[in-house]
Amino acid sequence: MTAQPDAPLDLAGIGIGPFNLSLAALADGLPATTAGRPALSTAFYDQRRDFRWHPGLLLDGATVQVPFLADLVTLADPASPWSFLRYLQHRERLFPFYFAERLHIHRAEYDAYCRWVSERLPGLHFGHQVDAVRWNPERSLFEVDFTQLDTEGEAEALGRTYARNLVLGVGTAPHVPEPLRLLTDAPTVPVIHSAHYLDHRERILAAEHVTVIGGGQSGAEVLLDLLRARPAGRERLTWLARTEAFAPMEYSKLGLEHFTPDYTRYFHALPEAERDHLLPRQWQLHKGIDPTTIAAIHEELYRRSLHGGWPDVCLTPGVSVRTAGRVATTKVELHLEHRQQGVRSRLTTDAVVLATGYRERPLGALLAALDPYMRKDGEGRPRIDEQHRMILDPAVTGALYVQNGERHTHGVGAPDLGLAAWRSATILNSLTGTDAYAQPTRTAFTTYGLVPEQARRHPVRTELLPLIDQV
Repeated sequence: MTAQPDAPLDLAGIGIGPFNLSLAALADGLPATTAGRPALSTAFYDQRRDFRWHPGLLLDGATVQVPFLADLVTLADPASPWSFLRYLQHRERLFPFYFAERLHIHRAEYDAYCRWVSERLPGLHFGHQVDAVRWNPERSLFEVDFTQLDTEGEAEALGRTYARNLVLGVGTAPHVPEPLRLLTDAPTVPVIHSAHYLDHRERILAAEHVTVIGGGQSGAEVLLDLLRARPAGRERLTWLARTEAFAPMEYSKLGLEHFTPDYTRYFHALPEAERDHLLPRQWQLHKGIDPTTIAAIHEELYRRSLHGGWPDVCLTPGVSVRTAGRVATTKVELHLEHRQQGVRSRLTTDAVVLATGYRERPLGALLAALDPYMRKDGEGRPRIDEQHRMILDPAVTGALYVQNGERHTHGVGAPDLGLAAWRSATILNSLTGTDAYAQPTRTAFTTYGLVPEQARRHPVRTELLPLIDQV
């Protein structure tokens, strides 16, 4: 619930993606104080006009890669009114969902569910761009400056709010490799990131030859969509990937235990150098391709070969793009290198879709005023404790939490939807100094490390005074 304008908030959130939406939903579920007031006064801000989750990749039939139980709240509070099942009940779709027997829901359905929550949950402020964050030592509060935007995205009014604690959930941004950045601005040749694929789909389909770069799930989904839309024998598609193979996502049951609180705590306790060494080697846990998507691509290719001949599709892993440039005004030339063969080549194409992933949004400008207070690791990254809280100078008595910006400290599960509710509950427990949401003591059959207690412990941070008013 939003605090009165002149009263400081207990928690201000920056960004309203799935993770901060999860936190807002669970904060809404905290029991009121004995005086009948909300347990926490909160407000969350986002510059977008409304909630949208990867709108450029809401392809027909595309599914979320985690089970529907990994919604905003269920794995922390199965009785929450903000669960996916409650959404289905509200839409009178429980029985159709029951008979569909789906574990993994459509991506468009997950987007619709989150939007349903965002339209009903109090304290969410869309159309508010947060410009700067400061610590006010006189008031022992964070100052949050924002610009209220009109329906066209133009500045309408300036504002400031005060909060005892902050949580950053600004998400990630599409990553465009350096050799291709200048080409994304070319008006005559479509070179677009897969995040914007649906906005440009008709233009891409009209191109004579299309190249998809990136061997993960997004690249596979875009290739499959293009393949299904182009005539047999005239596909003219190329799919390139830096990885040595178009590899499946690690979906084994024990492999999935890397996305448990047990593994997250184990990873956080490792030395910084070991964490940095380990992360790149775990790419197949989160950057591989869903096996059903791989099977669908192979089936489509096989179907096109039934009457002899091969489809005009080139799938080549182990390739990197060294440089790229325009040819005249209508084509792009990619300069390629195959690392294993040690050879280089050129590819001329009419359109490029960059399924090259996402990177954490830089926080330097937003947090510039807090930089002197921040404690950083050997690589200049923020140090983040087990409760997902930035480690700041003791002079800052408020807490600054991070969601999906702590992969370097918390591992591959940081951006995973399956840990959203657990992390939100962890933050709320830390904020209130209570076990407002009971946390499991063990979540994996695997014992990580030789000291199992270190992986299974769940400390409650008590140095922050409880915010719940007991009066």
